[in-house]
Amino acid sequence: MIYAVWLPLLMPFLAVPVARRGAEQLRPRTAAWALTALALVLALSSTAALGMLALAGALRLSFVAEAAHLSPQLLGAGLPATVPAAVPAALALTGLGVLVLDRARRHLRELRAAHRQFRSGASAGDLCVRHDDRPEAYALPGRPGRIVVTTGMLRALSAGEREVLFAHERAHLTGRHHVFLAAVEFAVALHPALRGLRAPLSYALERWADESAAQATGDRALTARAVGRAALAARAAGSSARPRLSLTATAGPVPRRVTALLTTPAPAARLLPRSLACLLLACVAVSATAVLDAATDLHAGIEVAQGEQGQQGHAAFGDGD
Repeated sequence: MIYAVWLPLLMPFLAVPVARRGAEQLRPRTAAWALTALALVLALSSTAALGMLALAGALRLSFVAEAAHLSPQLLGAGLPATVPAAVPAALALTGLGVLVLDRARRHLRELRAAHRQFRSGASAGDLCVRHDDRPEAYALPGRPGRIVVTTGMLRALSAGEREVLFAHERAHLTGRHHVFLAAVEFAVALHPALRGLRAPLSYALERWADESAAQATGDRALTARAVGRAALAARAAGSSARPRLSLTATAGPVPRRVTALLTTPAPAARLLPRSLACLLLACVAVSATAVLDAATDLHAGIEVAQGEQGQQGHAAFGDGD
């Protein structure tokens, strides 16, 4: 168990560069799902590995073993590195738990503050107009989700470009893209090596919304022009504070997005090259299998220790007779 349990902790360092390269060759929607699923599997596998390291070490402490009716001698046989490895694992697990809870509270606080701020603003359906000369627009998740746009952004775009902008931000809300962002944010909190998936996921989500807006308006050139003009206007005015889980059409590598919109999409969805797909599947399989193998070994060791302790108890009872 002590050897297999390290594999899930190391696997993200190999999988992230491969995933970043592979995401560029997938359709935006497919890339977003694949990146999010990969991040969650790797993060949960590494967290489970830390938990088993901490548990294996804790069970070798005499008072824990006695409380669990285990034989410490059998549990500790041949594994001198278990207890030293368990200490940093337990510390890391505690720190990660605190970090995840803090991040969740921060995101919820930001979303609630934003919704309170726009509750009294001018709105029509899911559209909320904020009186501000700085050009800005973003999708604010929540119940209900809102498209927040400033008067400065409305003045910067033509009527057709505004419709593209609204369609783009509405695609973020209907596609629940903030859930993808939140999942990867929590995965990064559980394993910092996964932070390399943030940028490709953000790009995939914006491209997903771009394609949805182009389909809704029926004009890819207009969509590209609206995205470009909105981004130029927003960057000229400077960035402003908005919730981290909100998405905006002005984010990410806009020139790449504009180029993609002006390029005729392929008629069939592209798949990853076989080598990249096999490597990513291998990373996921190794992580999951290593966790399962370590859990099986730990469970077997606990059963042996419980059985031995039970036999000693029965023997002592018999001697007493």
